[in-house]
Amino acid sequence: GSLLLERTPIRLTGQDTSRGTFSQRHIVFHDTASGDTWTPLSDLDPSQAALAVYDSPLSEESVLGFEYGYSVEAPDALVLWEAQYGDFANGAQVVVDQFVSSAEDKWREVSRLGLLLPHGYEGQGPEHSSARIERYLQLCADDNMIVANVTTPAQYFHVLRRQMRQPHGKPLVLFTPKSLLRLPASFSPLDDLARGAFQAVLDDSGVSDRAAVSRVLLCSGKVWYDLSAARAERKNVSTAIVRVEQLYPFAEAKLRDTLAQYPAVRDVVWVQEESKNMGAWTFVQPLLSELRPAGTALWYAGRAPSASPATGNASVHKRELAELLEDAFGAPGR
Repeated sequence: GSLLLERTPIRLTGQDTSRGTFSQRHIVFHDTASGDTWTPLSDLDPSQAALAVYDSPLSEESVLGFEYGYSVEAPDALVLWEAQYGDFANGAQVVVDQFVSSAEDKWREVSRLGLLLPHGYEGQGPEHSSARIERYLQLCADDNMIVANVTTPAQYFHVLRRQMRQPHGKPLVLFTPKSLLRLPASFSPLDDLARGAFQAVLDDSGVSDRAAVSRVLLCSGKVWYDLSAARAERKNVSTAIVRVEQLYPFAEAKLRDTLAQYPAVRDVVWVQEESKNMGAWTFVQPLLSELRPAGTALWYAGRAPSASPATGNASVHKRELAELLEDAFGAPGR
């Protein structure tokens, strides 16, 4: 709404965008008696910019291709394409490879297109869990696009505002929440939205004695909530949990400064819910090896390598989650 009031047009398309795949948005109201529709965000102020919301066919390649072209020709508009699940974006991979990630380098075509890709492991199976973070990170170079995996409503709000307020446009790949939409712990104070700004790295505000921290867990996305709950359950006061909210461009200086705030740290652990051959691990491993404090060891905690992104068996999912949490807090490298 704030962008509309600032006269920035917004265009949102995807397979279930007006309601939201998880019934979280309801941006368009429907009168069941008359069949009329009403979009409240289009009625904020007579001078506001236009809002366009379209529920598209199940044809990811054609819709994303059109929206990319629209974003190039309408550089002042926030153009967003939302996958029903992030997994389904693979049907448009050729558009990402040929245009979204490389058109500026090849043809100097500038785009602020945003990809909203629901991502997260909840035991829903291999087709409804992973937006393939690893594939987008593999395409990252020369500051060609932004890749973010946010954990709070305020971060989500500010990364979208920043998309239209940064001086030079770049495509945005934003991994969006599913289960967090109804998780009570996942909220932001209104002041964080009104006065805050997007933070590429979120330090651990729950640590009372930084000198007592011997292990820092680094993570991205909703696994932070699992780690926080597990730390509280274990009554662990020697572990800090730091969130990497923007994976590319990687905030090396900010993360180095954050780690330096823990003078007694011995172990730096990258924790992810994805399998070891997926997620961000292969991308961040060389970066973390360079920036971790001298004398510390770097470890991995997450699911084992797998050909399939995720299990669809609830009991297996819970067991895998328990194992990765034990790896995160247990003996290093076990």
